[in-house]
Amino acid sequence: MEHQKPIVQLLDATTEPFNLAIASARTCYSSKGILLPEDMVRTEKSLEIRDKVAKSTKKAGHLTTRQHPHFIFTLDKVSRQFVWSFLHSHPYYNSEQVSQRYVEVKKENYYIPPTLSGKQKELYLEAVESASNAYFEFVELLHPFIQDEYFLVYKARANYPEKWQQPIKKKCLEVARYLLPLGTYTYLYHSVNGLTLHRYHRLMNSFDVPEEQRLVVEEMIEKVKEIDPLYVEEMDDPIPLEETAEYKFFKDFYQDNLFEYRPEAAKNFVREFDEDMDNRYSRLVSYSSNGPEVLASSVRAVLGLSKTSLNDEEAIRLVMDPSKNKHLTSTLNETTLSPLSRAMFNVHYSFKKRISHSADSQDQRHRMVPGSRPVLMSQYTGMPDYIVPKVVLKYPQLEETYRRRMDGIFKSLNRFIEAGGSPEHASYLLPNAFPVRFYESGDLLNLHHKWRARTCYNAQEEIFQASINELVDLTKVQPEIAKWIKAPCWIRLQGDIKPYCPEGDHYCGTQVWKRELDEYDRTL
Repeated sequence: MEHQKPIVQLLDATTEPFNLAIASARTCYSSKGILLPEDMVRTEKSLEIRDKVAKSTKKAGHLTTRQHPHFIFTLDKVSRQFVWSFLHSHPYYNSEQVSQRYVEVKKENYYIPPTLSGKQKELYLEAVESASNAYFEFVELLHPFIQDEYFLVYKARANYPEKWQQPIKKKCLEVARYLLPLGTYTYLYHSVNGLTLHRYHRLMNSFDVPEEQRLVVEEMIEKVKEIDPLYVEEMDDPIPLEETAEYKFFKDFYQDNLFEYRPEAAKNFVREFDEDMDNRYSRLVSYSSNGPEVLASSVRAVLGLSKTSLNDEEAIRLVMDPSKNKHLTSTLNETTLSPLSRAMFNVHYSFKKRISHSADSQDQRHRMVPGSRPVLMSQYTGMPDYIVPKVVLKYPQLEETYRRRMDGIFKSLNRFIEAGGSPEHASYLLPNAFPVRFYESGDLLNLHHKWRARTCYNAQEEIFQASINELVDLTKVQPEIAKWIKAPCWIRLQGDIKPYCPEGDHYCGTQVWKRELDEYDRTL
């Protein structure tokens, strides 16, 4: 196996992105109406004004104009770790990525750092091959257990087992993927506005994987340069890794020139963090203490009513009861455009979380519920550290094999580190099951959207469990808000929207709309 260059294509882009950005800036002060990109280049004078406006707006940080151009890329031969750490760690993008839950990973489909050589490369390749073998072995081992669990839910389907092998296989893939390394390749559509592309270029040398980030971002920039050199020419130079805030901290804190793997510091952090979690996926750590009152007052402000005209209970129900606010039942999620629904923006919650890298790769797609995710290797203690899926814990044979394979994965990782492998390259060898420990916060409007989506029995297992943890905690402190939030089928029932389950052929097989929150439980 050898390093493969990332495959970057610019599938589509705004015409004349540079001229468009500056035309939008000039339109703000135009007495002639809307100026178009072609107006920027009509005469020598207009060119002179264009360049002057471009420099002045960029220097002053008036950069909303650079958000108008958009670029649609396809990316292939890029790692899951890069996508998690860089592409999906911020809110200003859109991606559609191949699913490890439902698509089998091909053998030898892993990122190989181009600077690896000698013994380090040998150990790296041994580690990814071993993890790959563990994945395929576990897919086969899981099958009879997953099949039994599947037919416990869909009892009538047990009469025709051959017909349901495809969904059963997908459930096996979903569980087995926990063994895959973070260096596993993925492919995706990735769309960004021009300002985000500026920021990519500026920060491409940041943690966790600057080497791969440079390769990908430089290719993205090169593709844009082919259609509009001016847009690329005005970009700031990339910040060197040594000048990033995280690198400077590690250098000062450890009094070294390099960020190195520090297991003792990680052990202290992990012990302190996990003791506070009490084996939960998520825990409420901060909230608007007067949230119900603020929510009710916000509703009254939207409608111009006093408390004597609309009391707190009625006001909260007006915005949170799906029979009153039908926007909550919509799959289009138009709540941000609804004046009443926007009252939920004013109530906030923060959670402490511990979920696998695999789960967080989906969790972070809720971009309006942002989190402060770690420099990943700073949390590695040198010991096996992983999440175990519920179905694996249910069967001793599965658990024994899973833990044995995980022990092997971490031994291979440690051998690579002991041979001088860098933390950057070592991060690719961590399994999908490695826990990400972080804090996440959001407003009630966007958390409502997330909770109603992720309490569905089809949601990824850990995000489902974390959402239950969060709603249980919310029920303890603000029951007048929490009582209106359950699975999407329950919300649609309250709004009298049929069918209650919006999943169609993907119906989970359980009438969740009839259950209370404390009855929400599933193995698959």
